[in-house]
Amino acid sequence: MKQIHKFHLNNKYVVIDVGSGSVHVVDELFYRALDFLDSDNPKASFQAVREGLKGDDPDKVQETLEEIEALIDQDVLFSEDMNIQTPAYNPQNIVKALCLHVAHDCNLRCRYCFASQGDFHGERLLMDEATGKKALDFLLENSGNRKHLEVDFFGGEPLMNFDLVKTLVAYGREREKIYGKEFRFTITTNGLLLDDDKIDFINEHMSNVVLSLDGRPEVNDSMRPTISGDGSYDIIVPKFKRLIEKRGDKDYYIRGTFTNENLDFAKDLKTYYDAGFKSTSLEPVVTDESMPYAIREEHLETILKEYEKMSADYIVMRQADPDFKFFHFMIDLSGGPCVIKRTVGCGAGSEYIAVTPEGDIYPCHQFVGETDFKLGNVHEGVTNTAIRDEFKCANVFTKTDCPTCWARYYCSGGCHANSHYANHDLKVPHKIGCEMERKRIECAISVLANESD
Repeated sequence: MKQIHKFHLNNKYVVIDVGSGSVHVVDELFYRALDFLDSDNPKASFQAVREGLKGDDPDKVQETLEEIEALIDQDVLFSEDMNIQTPAYNPQNIVKALCLHVAHDCNLRCRYCFASQGDFHGERLLMDEATGKKALDFLLENSGNRKHLEVDFFGGEPLMNFDLVKTLVAYGREREKIYGKEFRFTITTNGLLLDDDKIDFINEHMSNVVLSLDGRPEVNDSMRPTISGDGSYDIIVPKFKRLIEKRGDKDYYIRGTFTNENLDFAKDLKTYYDAGFKSTSLEPVVTDESMPYAIREEHLETILKEYEKMSADYIVMRQADPDFKFFHFMIDLSGGPCVIKRTVGCGAGSEYIAVTPEGDIYPCHQFVGETDFKLGNVHEGVTNTAIRDEFKCANVFTKTDCPTCWARYYCSGGCHANSHYANHDLKVPHKIGCEMERKRIECAISVLANESD
C-alpha cells in the first residue's frame, strides 16, 4: 500500500510519506498537485495534474512534477509500506521497566483519578520492604541482556511511603552491581509532602521526576483538592519551584490532565510557561464517558482547534525561550525508535509492568485493580500467560483501523488502556483518542517545520 498524508498548519504545507516515514515541507503548488495524483501509480497520472492545475503557470507546474518524480524515484514519496509484521512482540518475555506502586493511598482527592483517589478500588495499603525488594529482584532476574532498567516509584502518592523509596534505591544500587545492570529511578508525585530533605534525595537519586499540576489555579484546585476539600495549587507550586531550582539540569516534567471543564487548555500551557516551568505535558483525561468531566465526541472539534491554537502559541513561546518544552509537540524525525518498536508501542503487559503493594503484577498502572488483567505476582512470576500474549500481539498490524491510518508509525497503535476502557478490546483503538493523537502529531511536525526555518 502506498499512502501519503498532507496538512496545512502554522503556515506550513506538509506531506508525510507513510511507508518511508519521510516528511516534506512543500510549497502551495506542490501541495495542490498531490490532489490529482493516483497514489497507486502516481507517475501515470501526471497529465491529470496538468489538467487540474491548468490555471497555474505551466513552467512551474512542470517544475513541480519533476520534483515529485525525483522524490518518487528516491522512494520517499508514494513509497510501498514497510510490511514488517510483528504478530508477537518480545518472544523472550524480557522485562525492562516497572511501575512500582509503593503506596495505594493518597493525600489528594482528584475528581478524575483512575486510581479511585489512590486505593485502586481496594484497600489503602503501603508496600512493605520485602515486597519492594522482591519486585526489584524480579526485574533484574527477568531483564535478559538489557543493561538499563527503569523503575518509577508510583502511587497513589509515593511520598507517603518515602522511607521505603529510599530503602529500595539503596537496595537497587547494591543489586545492580551483582547483575551488571543499571537502574534508572524516577518518581511521580503530587508534591504535597515535599520538603528539603525529600527534594535533596529526589534530585540526587531520581533520573526524572514527574510533578502533577493541572495548569491554572482554578482548574487545578477544582480537580485536585486535598482531603479537606481545599485547593492544592498554592501548596505545591512553591515546592515544585524549589525542587526544580535545586535540580539543576536533571530531567523533570510538570504533568497535567485536562477534562471537558477546561477545553481552553492552551491557557494552562501558558500558565506553566509564565510560572517558569520548562518541561511540560498536558494529557486528556481517561475515564468512562458517563463521567461528567469526560471527553466525548461532542468535544472533539473544540479540542482539535485548541491543539492548533496551542501549537501557534507554543511556537511563539519557543522563540522567546528555546528551553521550554511541551511533551506532545516534541518529535524526532531524524531518528527515534526502531521500526519494530514503532509498531508495538509502550510494551505494556510484556516488557513494561506495574507491581502493587501486595506484589501483584498488572500490564500497566491503568489496569491495576482490574483482576481479569492480573498477570501474576513477583513471588511466583507471570502465571496468566494468555493475557500477556494478548498484549504482545496487539500492534498496528492487528488492531482495527490502524493498518490504514497514516499516523500508525507515530502512535504505535495507541494506548491499550484507552482501547480497553472505551471498547473492552485491546485491538479496537479509542477513536476519540486517535483523533487527538493525529492532531498532536500534525502540530508537532508543524512546530518543527517552523523551527527548522
